[in-house]
Amino acid sequence: MRENIQILIDFGSTFTKAVAVDLEKIEILARTRVPSTVDTDITIGLKQALKQLSMETGIKDLDGSRAKACSSAAGGLRMVCVGFVPEYTSEAANLAALGAGARVVGRYSYELDEREIAEIETIAPDILLLSGGTDGGNTRVIIHNARLLARTGQRIPNIIVAGNKAAYQEIREIFKNCPKRIIFTANVMPEIGRLNLHECNHEIRELFLKHIIEAKGIARAKALIGDVIMPTPSAVFEAAKLIAQGTTNQPGLGELIVVDTGGATTNVHSIAHGNPGRPGVVLTGLPEPYAKRTVEGDLGLKYNLDTLLELMNGRHKPSHLLEIIGRFKEGRLPETEDELTCHNILSYLAVETAVERHSGKLEEVYSPAGRMLLQRGKDLNDIGYVIGTGGALAYSRTPQKILSAALYNPEKPHILKPVKPRFLVDEQYILYAVGLISQSDPEKAFKLANKYLKEILANSRVS
Repeated sequence: MRENIQILIDFGSTFTKAVAVDLEKIEILARTRVPSTVDTDITIGLKQALKQLSMETGIKDLDGSRAKACSSAAGGLRMVCVGFVPEYTSEAANLAALGAGARVVGRYSYELDEREIAEIETIAPDILLLSGGTDGGNTRVIIHNARLLARTGQRIPNIIVAGNKAAYQEIREIFKNCPKRIIFTANVMPEIGRLNLHECNHEIRELFLKHIIEAKGIARAKALIGDVIMPTPSAVFEAAKLIAQGTTNQPGLGELIVVDTGGATTNVHSIAHGNPGRPGVVLTGLPEPYAKRTVEGDLGLKYNLDTLLELMNGRHKPSHLLEIIGRFKEGRLPETEDELTCHNILSYLAVETAVERHSGKLEEVYSPAGRMLLQRGKDLNDIGYVIGTGGALAYSRTPQKILSAALYNPEKPHILKPVKPRFLVDEQYILYAVGLISQSDPEKAFKLANKYLKEILANSRVS
């Protein structure tokens, strides 16, 4: 195989996607997707994808030995976060998990009780992130929670401790003879209002790569490919940061958001400071990271159709709606005009709701000094670009209508969504590949994104 050809693979929950890229010409040679086979033998789907790439490129010796891959199969990276105060250490732990590419399937605060412990064991997360207390602050809560967690079984196999370092010595003693994998890292919130997520992000990703992909059966693919180097959401997140910030030699696009619609979740990534954009607004709550990711686990276009159906209440509904949604639940992709119309409406609702939840909010309060506007979260009004990715957008005939759901809604002026951004769509479905390439060659990764992201006319909001 020619040295300049790179194979990039995404093991998804529904499809295994693969693309062959000529890094010398910065050109996509071929791309394909096949049904994922992670529940049986992941290599079956992988071999099918590689065979199709070989046929489309005409390169007989095309193989995956030098491929790079990411994965969100088998539920992706599932995490539970435990902290002290919900608005502070619990939220900091949540941001750390999301920033590492995880799907947070449970959040808990204060002292855990036996009911909550039983609930967490039922959830059976890949990783539990234990935080609580600023450095030198409260130690009682995190130590109490450590004692309860030490008595749990192997349904909670991995625990990362990222809380008050003053409690670490006692927590080490608590877990001393525990058969779990325990990792200590820096406090995610060492001081009130200051986040420190980088070291925790790193430990989460390392644990995923070294141990969790093996437990999910993905490690079997290593005999055919180079390596699985990160969760898929992390790959898209890395691509978003690269496109916004640029490289040493190429300026980025500036502040932006990426909306990623999938079968199980809808993810939103914002690369922006989000400071108040109007005078007199006071920022409140935990400061949010410049690079932020949120995951809406109830807004998937295959596994959460009932939620989207509820969101459709009060809106125009296509005829035969329930029948069409039943076909989607069976895994069928939209084909007929009615199916395409219905899928676009569901996609619109997923984007609208996900961006609303991700965006900052304004709240009017009254104090002795008079009326005040408080901002919680990021002000995204002045975002320059909205980038759409995921199957619903990549294969839609009218992606601009779906992306218009990300725009500011005058009927909800307190939600700080983008006002006049430019729209780009990942028409070739390669943002994950851009993120993978960026780890070794950001210059070529940026050029690939710049070449294949397609600008579309930003329609006004379509309701």
